[in-house]
Amino acid sequence: MHPASLVAIVLVCLATLSVGSLGLRMSRATSDFYVAGRAVTPWRNASAIGGEYLSAASFLGVAGLVYDRGPSMLWFPIGYTVGYLVLLVLVAAPLRRSGAYTLSDFAELRLESHRIRSASSLLTIAIGILYLVPQFQAAGLALRQATGWPTWAGSVVLAVVVYAGVATGGMRSITLIQAMQYWIKLCAIAIPAFVLLAIWHRESASTPLAFPAFEAPGATTGQGLYSTYSTLLALSLGTMGLPHVLVRFYTNPDGRDARRTTVSVLGLLGIFYLFPPVYAILGQTYAPTLPAGMRVDSLVLRLPQLVADDTLATVLGAILAGGAFAAFLSTASGLVISISGVLDQDVLRPYLRRLTGDDAFGVTGFRIAAIAAVVVPLVIAPLLRPVGLATLVGLAFAVAASTFAPLLVLGVW
Repeated sequence: MHPASLVAIVLVCLATLSVGSLGLRMSRATSDFYVAGRAVTPWRNASAIGGEYLSAASFLGVAGLVYDRGPSMLWFPIGYTVGYLVLLVLVAAPLRRSGAYTLSDFAELRLESHRIRSASSLLTIAIGILYLVPQFQAAGLALRQATGWPTWAGSVVLAVVVYAGVATGGMRSITLIQAMQYWIKLCAIAIPAFVLLAIWHRESASTPLAFPAFEAPGATTGQGLYSTYSTLLALSLGTMGLPHVLVRFYTNPDGRDARRTTVSVLGLLGIFYLFPPVYAILGQTYAPTLPAGMRVDSLVLRLPQLVADDTLATVLGAILAGGAFAAFLSTASGLVISISGVLDQDVLRPYLRRLTGDDAFGVTGFRIAAIAAVVVPLVIAPLLRPVGLATLVGLAFAVAASTFAPLLVLGVW
């Protein structure tokens, strides 16, 4: 049991709920719930996108992959970041100018087909669930590491806090929450990294750095460069097709601000991704083989115990636990917003309209949809635990790259 880690997680949750309540006071109309009134400034939106995008796979998974499979896994953060360059060049500004609320709106607007809209809605929900499941899994892992509680407890805590933030103020609340949580995550991954490097530097004469064994891209599959290029393509186009990322560009005032937002995001992601390889290298240095019962996904959380003395390890572990939980909260919040918007617009509202003949539902349908968006992946998460965090996120990217990416490029150009 590590009470300090539990305190850090509780503080992050309380900060999330407090900022979410501020968004509630600012939310006045339906557009505030869906697109934050289309009034989010580029820098705040970039921070929010960074908070939303840097998920469990980024905070925990990348370091674990590099530790386990070698430097060729660094193509993953490169691919994640390059996707925003593709977004900047091809779709960011035109997508904002389209006036759509969701990807389904954009698809119907450009292709004039209700069937395409329905297919887009189904894909949005499927991609969102694929991405949500690893957030719940990682939350359970982080809380178990911090407190010894069962893994389902962390998933439930995440679900409750995310729903509270989404249901209270919609996109207006989530924008403020995610912008705050990017900076929490950056500090939480950077501060322990610098401290652990300082400890290594003090002991460097007796503990030389052990870099992860280099393996040529695709060596395990025999595909060589094809494996690398296909991975980069899937990740970059997948970023462009992720519904919860794209919906953030609807919150900018105009296309020019959407482009400025994207440039800022590239810088913020680049700074963050400097640190996961540091944890992989230090992991190889202090633990060439994982201790019994330790998952590679928990390397970042366990590293302070392997490097520092008890008191310092407790403090650093608490910082990392809080940052990891911020990662799960911010990403899960964006995903729930995306899924809830589609369920409300394309499932609940048409049904209630046929049932009552009334169009004035306010945000009630959105809040009901948010319950489903939280509960379904919460139930699925334990069943897919053996698959692994990075693999599930990779599947979400693959589906997005092969569906929404071509729809957007062809729809715009």
